[in-house]
Amino acid sequence: MKIMPNRLDRGFYQYQEEFEQKALEVLRSGWYVLGNEVKQFEEEFAAYVGSKYCVGLASGLDALWLAFRILGVGEGDEVLVQSNTYIASVMGITINGATPVFVEPDAYYGIDADALEAKITDKTKAILVVHLYGQACEMDKICSVAKKHGLYLVEDCAQSHGGCYGGQMTGTFGDIGCFSFYPSKNLGGFGDGGAITTNDPEIAQKMKIYRNYGSEKRYYNMVVGTNSRLDELQAGLLRVRLSHMKELTQEKIDIAARYDKELVNPAFELPKRRANANHVFHQYVIRSSRRDELIRYLDEKGIGTIIHYPIPPHLAEAYAYLGFAKGDYPVAERFADEVLSIPMYNGMTEEEQTYVIDALNAF
Repeated sequence: MKIMPNRLDRGFYQYQEEFEQKALEVLRSGWYVLGNEVKQFEEEFAAYVGSKYCVGLASGLDALWLAFRILGVGEGDEVLVQSNTYIASVMGITINGATPVFVEPDAYYGIDADALEAKITDKTKAILVVHLYGQACEMDKICSVAKKHGLYLVEDCAQSHGGCYGGQMTGTFGDIGCFSFYPSKNLGGFGDGGAITTNDPEIAQKMKIYRNYGSEKRYYNMVVGTNSRLDELQAGLLRVRLSHMKELTQEKIDIAARYDKELVNPAFELPKRRANANHVFHQYVIRSSRRDELIRYLDEKGIGTIIHYPIPPHLAEAYAYLGFAKGDYPVAERFADEVLSIPMYNGMTEEEQTYVIDALNAF
């Protein structure tokens, strides 16, 4: 048996007729940019998340860098961000000329809320939390720190669609929530796409202006903006997927519950659950000091895996100019050496799950 770490086609076939019908509907409409599908998706996604506004964008990275641009975070400013995140989170900061200040992760792979205040200086302007792998960060403590020090709070929700803390969805705690709809996400499209959520009407309006060349009215440009528009086809297809998010999310939670119960091999560590949070399992991430050996073993069994992420941002070549060296963030570096994402996707059969579980337990 051959099992991929993710199967995007399964998610399509689950609702094939609905996707194809919507695609034809959009194609036949003759309107492909900033039309009714985008408007409807923005309203529906805002309602799903529990925010007042949603603005569709071309990608999750655009959501991040535009969020900081609109908040006025730039050169000379510092932004606290966890040291074990995907590099796009950090790019959202540095594209604007601001400086990332790394904070080590906690045992749940989120930013360590208890370590934030020690990193705050007179240059700190914002905190960026990343709800990594589908589990929310410790938002009560983080919100308290942001409020106490007058800092902006931005959430990177690229992996946490439907994730909650204290019953409140990610993307509604901070000034801006940033989402990606890359195909592999829990709410994934069929190409690139992104969005921000906010309860601030001024932020929402500014984002609509920035995404469309800085123009509120055609050919009248208020600011130097960009071209970052969620297109009609992606918005329409995302509306179909969004209408099934409850069952899609529960399916992944059920697969994870089976992994939790049946994976018993002490050669690796299972993901921890944060109290007062749910986990929507964008990835099911185990850790092992024998990871390379485990990868080779699973590959021989036909089981695909992915490392999320092998190089922490502070050691990336792109950020060599920041001057960090190996050993500066040992927790993030240890995670980078040990984490391994095992197969987790909608449409994964019980037989496939059993094969993965048996193989891992036999390692």
